[in-house]
Amino acid sequence: MINNPNQTGTSRDSAVEQELNELRRHYEQLRDRKVRTEQDVANLTSQLETLKQQAMAEYGTSDIKELQTLLEEKRLQNEDVVAKYRQHIQQIQADLAEVENAVEGGK
Repeated sequence: MINNPNQTGTSRDSAVEQELNELRRHYEQLRDRKVRTEQDVANLTSQLETLKQQAMAEYGTSDIKELQTLLEEKRLQNEDVVAKYRQHIQQIQADLAEVENAVEGGK
């Protein structure tokens, strides 16, 4: 058998070329991913700014802690309103039962 040093070199060259092509593909994937991520960041930044402006217009603040405090206040108010409404309904039921009993008793 003849030992051909060029054959070994060609094999090495092919391996390097193949690895280079794989690295290029990987680089292109990373570059595309970077572009998408930058676009996502820009979109999310824009959405955040819009939401901050909306919060300022509706609640007078865009501070997270202040908004959480306002939310808790609203929840407490809602719970109070529901409790009062429940009492009102219970009173109506009691009054209605009293009227029905009076009518039943009068027959």
